[in-house]
Amino acid sequence: MRTFTNVLVCGLGKVGELVARLLHGSDFDVVGADRTVPDGLPFPVVALDAADPSALHSAIERVDAVVSCVPHHLSVGVAQAAADVGVHYFDLSEDVALSHRVEELADDAGAAFVPNCGLAPGLICIVGAGLARGFDRLDSMELKVGALPRNPSGLLGYAFNWSPEGVVNEYLNDCEVIRDGRRRTVPSMSELEHVWIGGTQLEAFTTSGGLGTMCATFDGRLERLDYKTLRYPGHCELMRFFFDELHLRHQRELAGRILVDAKPPVGDDIVYLYAAVEGERGGRLVREQVVRTYEPIWIDGQRWRAISWTTAASAAAVVDLVASGRLPGRGFVRQEDVDLAAFAATPTGRLLGDAAALAA
Repeated sequence: MRTFTNVLVCGLGKVGELVARLLHGSDFDVVGADRTVPDGLPFPVVALDAADPSALHSAIERVDAVVSCVPHHLSVGVAQAAADVGVHYFDLSEDVALSHRVEELADDAGAAFVPNCGLAPGLICIVGAGLARGFDRLDSMELKVGALPRNPSGLLGYAFNWSPEGVVNEYLNDCEVIRDGRRRTVPSMSELEHVWIGGTQLEAFTTSGGLGTMCATFDGRLERLDYKTLRYPGHCELMRFFFDELHLRHQRELAGRILVDAKPPVGDDIVYLYAAVEGERGGRLVREQVVRTYEPIWIDGQRWRAISWTTAASAAAVVDLVASGRLPGRGFVRQEDVDLAAFAATPTGRLLGDAAALAA
């Protein structure tokens, strides 16, 4: 039995609309909110400017939970309003500063505050932590995700199917990792390596935010932990040239506009997920890994990009777990707190694969 059903989804963009649709399809009483009110949605929508604190409070007072699908600089206000009103809060952000602020707000909250409910951080953290639970002693954990065009064009081999603001932050902010058993910071777009998945060669390099709170959770418990973004070969070198030699590192908004103009979204994308854990089990060294690919699918009569539906399905599953009491109903909740089997048993978690498949 659910402890709440009334949910406000704030921001009905590429992912927010599908988060709302999935929750509505799972029998939540959903209200959508956006600056513009789209037509044809199966749930009510209200006009809302997320930059207006008074309007946010008024909208949030009418529900039990809010899912923030707006950019991270606006999610700070959504989180504050949720804390003021006393409702559950979820977001999709990879922004480290926002996650720290959400954790601070959770200290005095009478509700659950759950950031990073997306793909990376989010699903990749749930899978990595799920693998780690099967070890007697941990040595290392490698987590990698790539959201790419299936048929890339040009030297970058990329398309901006995700928020340009988020991608630029990931490429430029420093990255938290664990090295030699302790938390450290390394530059983004470093530690380049090559990975093969299903016969496709990819490159992997460090980017910010993909681990969420994993470094704090696993500090002192393993020797090495990192998150890397997967791209087609040559991408990292070109992005270093773009940000450093063209002096765009300190002009993030301009950089985002240029990149989206050059590489607009495409409908035919693919998501790669790669998680590997090494350690000891029963006195033997063991390596367990999960490697998955996700493609666009049809939901509610619409075709959704892989990056959109994997992110939305993961977020909706975590909301379901809090509502059903399988995650704490108050305080700060980390993605690695999510039980993989329980996650995979939710209506939207099943879209991503059952627990046996994800952990195989």
